[in-house]
Amino acid sequence: MQSLPHYRRARFLTGLCLAAALAAASIGALAEGETRYVTDQYDFNLRSGESTRYKILRQLPSGTPLTILSVNQESGYARVRTDEGLTGYILLNYLQNEPAARSELESMRAKLAALQQEPDKLAAQLSTLQNDYDALTTDAETLKRDKQDLEAELAEIRHAATNAIQIDRERHELQQQVSTLLLQVDQLEHRNLELSNKTRQHWFLIGAAVVAGGILIGLILPSLRLRRRRSAWHSSSL
Repeated sequence: MQSLPHYRRARFLTGLCLAAALAAASIGALAEGETRYVTDQYDFNLRSGESTRYKILRQLPSGTPLTILSVNQESGYARVRTDEGLTGYILLNYLQNEPAARSELESMRAKLAALQQEPDKLAAQLSTLQNDYDALTTDAETLKRDKQDLEAELAEIRHAATNAIQIDRERHELQQQVSTLLLQVDQLEHRNLELSNKTRQHWFLIGAAVVAGGILIGLILPSLRLRRRRSAWHSSSL
């Protein structure tokens, strides 16, 4: 320190005082339950106590988020907890309010990569939506044709139902006509039977008359022959 020029010594002391003031302001601003991040300059040690004499629990990479549990402004250490639940101590000047620039850069790179993939995802979604729209359009056309076919079938059924009513009415009329005809047939058969009986009686009488006539002729002819012979005998005797 004595070998340094006066102006350099003054600048060094000024910078040291400024760093001490910033550290003091940072220490005073810390509160329990807040989250701080390990700076992005080095990897720092999480120790089991508030001194370098205590063992190292873990080396914390820059950008590691830590939850402040308590602050000891005299020792310059903060009791912290990691996201995994590990509790230890770390110097306050190793902590900062914002995530490390390296972590931010990696996060931005991840977001950029995600954004670069968005057009492809949107194109795939658009293609899927277009396919769905085409399928729905095809289904709509099919349903439209089915509706037209069903309407045509319904019209045919209604027409058939109207015809069925007409047919049923005509069938009922035909049944009445058939009943009337059957009655007339029965009457005609009865009359025919009567005429047949009368015809049989008539022919029976004719037959009886013929038989009687034959009998009479059979009785009369021998008498006539006998008279003729007698007459002939009598004439010849004279």
